[in-house]
Amino acid sequence: MIESLLWGVVGAAPLVLGAVLAGLRRWPDRLIGIVLGFGAGALVASIAFELWEEGLQQGGPLPLVLGVVLGAAVYFVADRLVERRAAKAGGAAAAGVPLALGALLDGVPEQLVLGFGLADGQGVSIALVVAIFVSNLPESVGSSADLLDGGVKKPAVLGIWSAVAVVCALSTVLGWALADVATVGVRTGLNGFAAGALLVMLVDSMVPEAQRRAKDVAGVATVFGFALAAGLATVPF
Repeated sequence: MIESLLWGVVGAAPLVLGAVLAGLRRWPDRLIGIVLGFGAGALVASIAFELWEEGLQQGGPLPLVLGVVLGAAVYFVADRLVERRAAKAGGAAAAGVPLALGALLDGVPEQLVLGFGLADGQGVSIALVVAIFVSNLPESVGSSADLLDGGVKKPAVLGIWSAVAVVCALSTVLGWALADVATVGVRTGLNGFAAGALLVMLVDSMVPEAQRRAKDVAGVATVFGFALAAGLATVPF
């Protein structure tokens, strides 16, 4: 259990680090956009090579597709609820929340799967750790920057991302504890759930925000992020 908790903390730490970095100073819009674009590319690679490909090999298309649909639906509904509350509060309080919501809905099933693997005796590769860092950090930096721009105080931003990180880290321990009862279908469905939530978040929030901030270089940054994360996913360590 201690090992699963340690790896859970390692996987969730970039979320808090991103909030800290965003709060240190006001970063240029163009730089934040590049970071978001890079993170979006990394997440696309994560969906393709880690969540979808591994899920397909593990449990086949049916539980994977069902998970994708459920993850997309849950994110869509939760994001609409956030938007309604934001409209009542004037909008500022919800700046950056879609990225945090996406990180939560992605991080929980992803780290549950990590816990399953640890319980089964599978090692954690350096490539996986770096890939988690590359994808999680830009989400947190971008969301935190938006929250701060929307008038949310630094302690509150740090609190939001600390809460997300704690839930994600504990999910690894939960996955370790439930490994014996989690069927292949459930594990595959969790991969799909994370992929579905991420895809909607990318199209609705992360990519448009990267384009708004970085403009003409957002696409190039996305390609670089994809190339790095895809390379890490396919090179054994």
